[in-house]
Amino acid sequence: MKLLKTIMLAVVLGVPVGFSTAANADSKQDEIKVITAQVLKELKSTPGYIKESPIPGLYEVAVGSQIFYFYKDGRYVISGDLFDMKNGLNLTQTARSEAQMVALRTPKPENVEALNKMGEAKMIVFAPKGEVKHTISVFTDIDCGYCRKLHKEMASYHKFGIKIRYLAYPRAGVGSASYNKAVSVWCADDRKKAMNLAKGGGSVENKTCDNPVKEQMALGEKFGVNGTPALVLENGQLYPGYVPADKLIKLLDSLKSDSKK
Repeated sequence: MKLLKTIMLAVVLGVPVGFSTAANADSKQDEIKVITAQVLKELKSTPGYIKESPIPGLYEVAVGSQIFYFYKDGRYVISGDLFDMKNGLNLTQTARSEAQMVALRTPKPENVEALNKMGEAKMIVFAPKGEVKHTISVFTDIDCGYCRKLHKEMASYHKFGIKIRYLAYPRAGVGSASYNKAVSVWCADDRKKAMNLAKGGGSVENKTCDNPVKEQMALGEKFGVNGTPALVLENGQLYPGYVPADKLIKLLDSLKSDSKK
C-alpha cells in the first residue's frame, strides 16, 4: 500500500481496490461494508468503529487507537488530524481518545494466556498488604524516567488495591547498561529491595544468574511494546505510558464493570 504525503492532513493511500460496486453504493451501509473490507485487507485489522465525519463522503474509522478517514468508495484514506477551524477543535484528538477506550474494552485473551503461562514466579511483584482488587503487568526499564515515577508512587497504587507485576523491558537492548541492571536486580538476594534501590537511582551490585529478562523482553515485543512503562490490563489490552493511580483505578473499575455486563 503506497503512502503519499499531502500538505495538510498527511497520508493518502492511492491503491485502487477491486470493489466495482463501491462507486455506485447507494446506501451508507454498503459504503461501510466496503470500507470494512478494505481495512481488513490492507490494515489486517477489524475496525473498532466506522462513522460519518463532518465532511460528506468521508468516514471516520478507528483501528485500535488510530484514526483514519476513508472516502466512501474505500479507495482513498487520509491519516492525520482533522480540524474544525470555525470552532477551533481538533476533531481527531477527540476521536482518538474515544477509539482508545473502545480498543481497551476489547479483551485480548491471548495476552492474558501468555502472562499466565509465564507466571508470577518469573516476575517481580509488588502487592498491596490488603485486598487485591486489580492486577496489572508492567513492562519496565529501570532507567526510564516515567517508569521511576510510576514506581515512586507504588503506595498510591496499593492504596487502591492495585497489584503491580514487573517484567523487564530495557529499551537499549540486550547487553546494555539497563539490561545489566535488570539482570542484577533479578539476581539480587532481595529482588524487591534491589528494584527499589535501582528505581531510586541507586547502585545495585552487579550479578548474573539464570534469569527471565530475555524471555520478558521477547514477550513485550510480541505484545507490541514500543516504549516504557507499558501496562497490560487485566483483559490483556496494552496501555502505553505512565498512568497516575487515581486515573488507573477508574479505568480498571470501568473495565471490570464492562466484563460483568
